[in-house]
Amino acid sequence: MLQFGRFAAMRFLLAVGTLLIVTFIVFSLMELSLVNYSERCRFLKPADQHYIARWVNWVTEVFLHGDFGVSCVTSTGRRINTLLGNKFWISLGICLSSLLLAYLIAIPVGIYSAVADSRALNSFLRFFSYLGLAVPNFLLALIILLVWSSVFSETLTGLFSREYQTADWSYDKLVDFLSHAWLPVIVLGWSATAFATLSVRALVSDEYGKPYVTAARARGLSGRQLLLRYPARHALGPIINSLGFDLNRVFNELPIVAFILTLTDAGALLLQSLVRSNDQPVAAAIIFLLTASIIALNFITDIMLAALDPRFRRGVMGKA
Repeated sequence: MLQFGRFAAMRFLLAVGTLLIVTFIVFSLMELSLVNYSERCRFLKPADQHYIARWVNWVTEVFLHGDFGVSCVTSTGRRINTLLGNKFWISLGICLSSLLLAYLIAIPVGIYSAVADSRALNSFLRFFSYLGLAVPNFLLALIILLVWSSVFSETLTGLFSREYQTADWSYDKLVDFLSHAWLPVIVLGWSATAFATLSVRALVSDEYGKPYVTAARARGLSGRQLLLRYPARHALGPIINSLGFDLNRVFNELPIVAFILTLTDAGALLLQSLVRSNDQPVAAAIIFLLTASIIALNFITDIMLAALDPRFRRGVMGKA
């Protein structure tokens, strides 16, 4: 228990330190971009403060008050928190839902295909996985939109119906949101499912052929008990540990999907901030929130792995 507490504390300090480094990088990029801003954005860079002092003030406001300052969209400087609203949390929810859908499919299918003696099944799964990796998400979105509009004579763009776009959250608005959100969840989960299925299958197949599995089989273990106790359990460690990377990959695919589906979320806002309006403070806020989410997810997965497999925390702490 003491070793687990030390591991958790070390991982927490590492997460906080990484996040501080990220804030410094993001703030530095934002400061460099301010050099080319017009006069309407000069107020974002007060000349009477040192660079480090400005970074400390920005970090303090972000960590203590959740305030990301003002944007450069208007001359008066609109608050970034107002521009973001709940867009980022909606985007994060869509990305996490896509990953959840992907792993709910990929883990059982990947495990079963690794041990099933069925050439037809393995050929089909291999074809599906390669198709998922070969067909871009934006192309899948276009295909679904075209087919849906042709069959049902209606579009699937946006996250809300017109009457709920500016309304406060309610049960009816939640139902309306869920009726629209399934499309980006499926589109973003398309390639994630294919990639995760191949990964799970390869990891379980590799573990299934190791000597410790043969030894366990010789002791009388077989079937589902053998599979779940050893190969599947050990193979899922790298999968859990890669959740942060998968979240980053899915979010990177969000802007183009959001553009095609005309989603008013953080992905579309990030694309607009970087390309159209050059609003670097808004882009910095979104990048910071995404990075913080990835770091938090990595911290949670590390704690989960340490709780499930003591070998993981012993390896990290440098003990055999």
